[in-house]
Amino acid sequence: MNAIVALCHFCELHGPRTLFCTEVLHAPLPQGAGSGDSPGQGEQAEEEEGGIQMSSRIRAHSPAEGASAESSSPGPKKSDMCEGCRSLAAGHPGYISHDKETSIKYVSHQHPNHPQLFSVVRQACVRSLSCEVCPGREGPIFFGDEQHGFVFSHTFFIKDSLARGFQRWYSIITIMMDRIYLINSWPFLLGKVRGIIDELQGKALKVFEAEQFGCPQRAQRMNTAFTPFLHQRNGNAARSLTSLTSDDNLWACLHTSFAWLLKACGSRLTEKLLEGAPTEDTLVQMEKLADLEEESESWDNSEAEEEEKAPVLLEGAEGQELTPCPADSSLLSGCGSWQPRKLPVFKSLRHMRQVLGAPSFRMLAWHVLMGNQVIWKSRDVDLVQSAFEVLRTMLPVGCVRIIPYSSQYEEAYRCNFLGLSPHVQIPSHVLSSEFAVIVEVHTATRSSLHPVGCEDDQSLSKYEFVVTSGSPVAADRVGPTILNKIEAALTNQNLSVDVVDQCLVCLKEEWMNKVKVLFKFTKVDSRPKEDTQKLLSILGASEEDNVKLLKFWMTGLSKTYKSHLMSTVRSPTASESRN
Repeated sequence: MNAIVALCHFCELHGPRTLFCTEVLHAPLPQGAGSGDSPGQGEQAEEEEGGIQMSSRIRAHSPAEGASAESSSPGPKKSDMCEGCRSLAAGHPGYISHDKETSIKYVSHQHPNHPQLFSVVRQACVRSLSCEVCPGREGPIFFGDEQHGFVFSHTFFIKDSLARGFQRWYSIITIMMDRIYLINSWPFLLGKVRGIIDELQGKALKVFEAEQFGCPQRAQRMNTAFTPFLHQRNGNAARSLTSLTSDDNLWACLHTSFAWLLKACGSRLTEKLLEGAPTEDTLVQMEKLADLEEESESWDNSEAEEEEKAPVLLEGAEGQELTPCPADSSLLSGCGSWQPRKLPVFKSLRHMRQVLGAPSFRMLAWHVLMGNQVIWKSRDVDLVQSAFEVLRTMLPVGCVRIIPYSSQYEEAYRCNFLGLSPHVQIPSHVLSSEFAVIVEVHTATRSSLHPVGCEDDQSLSKYEFVVTSGSPVAADRVGPTILNKIEAALTNQNLSVDVVDQCLVCLKEEWMNKVKVLFKFTKVDSRPKEDTQKLLSILGASEEDNVKLLKFWMTGLSKTYKSHLMSTVRSPTASESRN
């Protein structure tokens, strides 16, 4: 978190002063801050807590270096500081914490070294102890602007037996340029800062009570003759906070607390990219999941009644007989009802293209995109399921209907991906149909049949793949535009598999947007055929294959989107806007 936490004090001699501040450094430390340690003045204390390595480093300064540093320091001169205005001793460079997880350094010192930061902290200190004060003078408050940053300030009192009113005034401030983040962190900061304040006040109270017990100041002041205010003020300089709390390790402890506060406050809130409305694939998956839940609930409700009766055949809403299906022949939709094997046979579309060969893969991909039935015949169930898992990535979720493995042929209206065992007979009209493609997996007659680049794949070296169709795709056929772009991405070896997957997602979204426009134009608005042709030309989809693809993909639109369009058209407001 890019912020600064500081402890401030209102001195009766010098006014508001910054005592101690902790800032975040993402860049390497200035030269000499961590590497100029002498052997005798190395790390004094090291501690690991929450992934942060805490260390205090003291540098050896030559007189010339010390003089130049003092003259160029943005902080106040020594003559303008009393004991109560000073935290670290002269020559002490501060405290450094190294976060091993993020390589961020937390540096604490009395004043920021950068002049701009010093000015920002100085102004926040003055405002927190002078004008920006909550009722009662003790408690949290928020102020700031875009130019000087936004500040969370918590003022409090520390007991001092020698001070006027027996107390000194302090504040802990958190400065940040992000107003929204600081406001959202208010509850967290309030609780943690309040804990630090309670600890400081508790230590100071013990010292105050011990001093009052040894030498009561109230009675002594009552018996003292009247002294002019200015004389009393000049002779009543504030004591240091370490003296008030009787804690020599106070600044090291404060550094630890402030560094942890910055780290914890920065990690508790994370930014998320909002991608807008859900995609069509997401809507379809949600709808299918809801349908499965309703179906399971209906089965659960009727299960108790069925157990009391004799076994009977269940009938569906359309009068067709429903019988329990074995695991290898169940009708499963493409909504994630079945899971692919953990180690897929086909790793990606590029891998499948290498195994099948470019011509066979183009024919298979063309039929997949057109919505034709894709039939795989093999003894290896895992191979068929892995092939379907790869091929389905080319289609919208709503267009995928899968029967992973069946002992009989299923009609195309029931599924567009069908897995069959080798002995299943396929009807002759399907074999000669231009709306189906068949991939037969045979045992290879020689050890290596697929192209160079796949020899290391032992699981596929024993198979031979034969792709046939009643309507083979000619090599010179242009084909749908999306198929040509997919093949271009697959053949580009400079693109990794992950990049190709993202390209495929973008292509599907692009063409699903065209499907939505065409659906509203033809189904909702009922425009004439001539206007539809003009629209297809504008969309860049006037070719025959592109039109077939759009019509098939239209079946994959979600019910939510369709009902939304219909309700919009039927509403009076929509009718008026169209007129």
